[in-house]
Amino acid sequence: MPGAADRRQIKRLQADIHHLDKPHHHLQLADIYFSQGKLDLAETEYRAAYERDPKDDDIRAHLGNCLARRGKPQEALPLLEAVCAQNPKHDYGYTLMTLAETQAATGQIDAALTTWRQVLSLYGYPRARVQYADLLIQKKEYAEARKSLEEVINDAPYATKFQRKREAVWFNRAKAALRSIPGG
Repeated sequence: MPGAADRRQIKRLQADIHHLDKPHHHLQLADIYFSQGKLDLAETEYRAAYERDPKDDDIRAHLGNCLARRGKPQEALPLLEAVCAQNPKHDYGYTLMTLAETQAATGQIDAALTTWRQVLSLYGYPRARVQYADLLIQKKEYAEARKSLEEVINDAPYATKFQRKREAVWFNRAKAALRSIPGG
């Protein structure tokens, strides 16, 4: 049955929380809810984990990510900044990308551009290149935006089938953004 493993794991984690109340159990349960798109339940569990261990990087990063996805970027920002200041490579750069998205959502465009440059110095994610280019387009820095978008499009044929499927949204957004650049 689809979801049966998640249901069993949720029940097991709820029992562990009831008996032991450990932060990592709350974190695991929150991660399941987050992956299911149940962001309200995920936030509740992330906050419970954070109350029990406010210094854990994974808890702070995941809570920050959840808050950002729930439209609470002002709350997410300090959590994400703290984790990224200690470890910019946390969660393979995904925390740093969430920080850049959150900075952009709070209107800190220059800070977001700086963070996207940091991401791109470490990784070549299409998600990073496209969102970086989107901000450059907003600032009318078309040449650098075009270069970033062309890298995404040129890399697409060399990606594995799995990557092409997973990153298809970014490949498509790159093509659309490239068409939107004046003179292109």
